[in-house]
Amino acid sequence: MINKRRSLAVLLGLLTTTALIGPAPAKADNEGEPTAEPPKVELVLDVSGSMRARDIDGRSRISVAQQAFNEVVDALPDETQLGIRVLGATYPGDDKKQGCRDTQQIVPVGPVDRTQAKAAVASLRPTGWTPIGLALRSAAQDLGTGSTARRIVLITDGEDTCAPPDPCEVARELAAQGTKLVVDTLGLVSDEKVRRQLLCIATATGGTYTTAQSADELTSRVKQLVDRAADTYTAAPTVVGGSSECRKAPLLGPGVYTDREAFSEHRWYRVPVRPGEELRASVSVALDRPVNPDYGVLLRATDRDGRELVRGVDASSGRIDVVSTGLRWSATAEDGPSPAPDGTVTAWTVCLVVSNSFAPQPGTEATPGMPLELTVDVVAASPAPGWPDLGRGWSLLLLLTLAGLVTGLVAGLLTRWWVATWREN
Repeated sequence: MINKRRSLAVLLGLLTTTALIGPAPAKADNEGEPTAEPPKVELVLDVSGSMRARDIDGRSRISVAQQAFNEVVDALPDETQLGIRVLGATYPGDDKKQGCRDTQQIVPVGPVDRTQAKAAVASLRPTGWTPIGLALRSAAQDLGTGSTARRIVLITDGEDTCAPPDPCEVARELAAQGTKLVVDTLGLVSDEKVRRQLLCIATATGGTYTTAQSADELTSRVKQLVDRAADTYTAAPTVVGGSSECRKAPLLGPGVYTDREAFSEHRWYRVPVRPGEELRASVSVALDRPVNPDYGVLLRATDRDGRELVRGVDASSGRIDVVSTGLRWSATAEDGPSPAPDGTVTAWTVCLVVSNSFAPQPGTEATPGMPLELTVDVVAASPAPGWPDLGRGWSLLLLLTLAGLVTGLVAGLLTRWWVATWREN
């Protein structure tokens, strides 16, 4: 009998909680998204003299890289367009000026002829210098521009021996151009100077850095990065220039935008919002260079007079090289301008300001500014929750009261059962 009463009490509690929570809010449909272009990737392989070293599974670094390339080409999805560029592959001499121009595209970006691509890679022999900066700049030109992101996968066993151009500065230069270009780097040796340079290149463009100490690791990692090209961005962000004050700021509609912000700067943008609409905005700032600890990013929405409407809350992106925050704000009839005589309601201008507390470490270049990505959306405002609802104080109080009653009932029944059992014994 006691078990039946206990089950009834638990069921009552579950039913009560479910009724108070109510159905999940509806989500807006994502309509009108552009059709993505085919994924485009260029593999950039270091074929400098150091690639002759035989320290990966007892084999030379170049032979391991060639095997990995062959397996990647065989497993390449049909829709992916692939190109291959090499550096240090043709000039064996000591003239640094000539050796530092040694980079060629051996397979053009496009639908892959697997036989041609594998034959081109198989003919490579470690030869010369390591002009990584020049190769990255050339690879970006190989991939061109378009509505979708491009991806470069750089595989090297050493740091650049030809700077200038410095490869890290080239990566920042490419990111500043606004074309969404991601550079992933793969190191074949565990060297601290190489690690710092490859990490800087990857971080500047939102890419990843890793090392590969075996043939299997290299093959698996390259396959993963090539496959990821299909999941980057369906459209490249629009380049925009924020202002130092709201009245001069660019007017933005829903979309994704990219900009650069100096250290400890406030950068302003404007968004039109009508009564009954909700503004949703988020910003991510990439840590593309060494900065002092204790930094942060703040996103605020204000009116044109500077009155703060709402400020963002920190959001984790799962990455240590990106700091993100976002906000939501709904416009009401009281917030915006009065209706015109004909009944039409004009949009109310909301000012978005991105601020940061970054400070460069000694010796760190302050220019160009830190890359930021701003996402703006304006949707129909969510209706106020109807009663009963956990967002309202009375509903929460009622829920706690019912939970207390159910808990007391169960406790009382258990106590009576225990007392009765004790007396019988």
